[in-house]
Amino acid sequence: MSAAPSALPARAPRRAGDRIADVLFHGATLVPALAALALVLAIAWKVADGSRLAFHKFGLGFVTSAAWDPVKGVFGARDFILGTAFTSVIALVLATPIAIAIGLFLSELAPRGVRDVIGALVELLAAIPSVVVGLWGILVLGPFLARHLDPVLHGALGWTPFFKGDIPSAGTGMLTAAVVLTIMVVPIVASISRELFQSVPRELEEGALALGLTRWEMVRGVVVPSARPGIAAAVILGLGRAVGEAIAVTQVIGGFSGFSLSLFKPGDTLASRIASQYQGAATDLQVSALVYLAAILLAISLVVNLLAQVIVRRFEFQRTGGT
Repeated sequence: MSAAPSALPARAPRRAGDRIADVLFHGATLVPALAALALVLAIAWKVADGSRLAFHKFGLGFVTSAAWDPVKGVFGARDFILGTAFTSVIALVLATPIAIAIGLFLSELAPRGVRDVIGALVELLAAIPSVVVGLWGILVLGPFLARHLDPVLHGALGWTPFFKGDIPSAGTGMLTAAVVLTIMVVPIVASISRELFQSVPRELEEGALALGLTRWEMVRGVVVPSARPGIAAAVILGLGRAVGEAIAVTQVIGGFSGFSLSLFKPGDTLASRIASQYQGAATDLQVSALVYLAAILLAISLVVNLLAQVIVRRFEFQRTGGT
């Protein structure tokens, strides 16, 4: 007959220092979280307070009005909202396939030496100040587009509303702004995508290859579906970067108070209009109207982040079946 199992050793009583450490740890994490929440609320309150004068005068009609005349004291945000959406969507359309391709190459195909060099350069591109990117857009990108790419697009696609009209001699306009935003969005989405692709279990990839799948079929059927929720969130994060960019866009978009579907035309965005006119605003109403633009931009950023959460949760629910 076997001996009865010995009783588990008694748990040592917790020392007072351990309890104090728990309290300090809880406070050290809670305070920054509450501070972040308070900062967001403070920013939202200040923006709402600063836009009160314009809101009382124009109401919600400010969002749908295209007028912007500081002399007459008439302001509206419609063209800037359309310009923001137009340039940001074009930037995402251009940046997303490029960024995903970079992420797949670095995680699946590139040799280690090449992977480290290109990965470092991609991350360095994200660290370049936006004013430097905008200056490069003025000196290099704009003239290149005006002399080489714009004539080709006008000749081939001039029958569409997106590429009709005169080609800007200086190279400034909506197309240049969209390309500049693309350059700024690519490293963000590419870096996140690379990390997502590298986080896919190696056993899944090796198992797919062992079953006879080609590398392309393995990437399409295993790697990309596994990382799809994160890719969607990365794209939305890139959208937030494009929507909020001010300095680089201000330098190349032309600063025109109007909206046209033609990418050759100048235009403006919410962030660009704020950056270009806030310091020189002549009246309290104009200052309030610019802050009203900031309030709209803040609301768009909030919606974008909520959309990212919804997309991630939806893909996660589909992947796990709600478990």
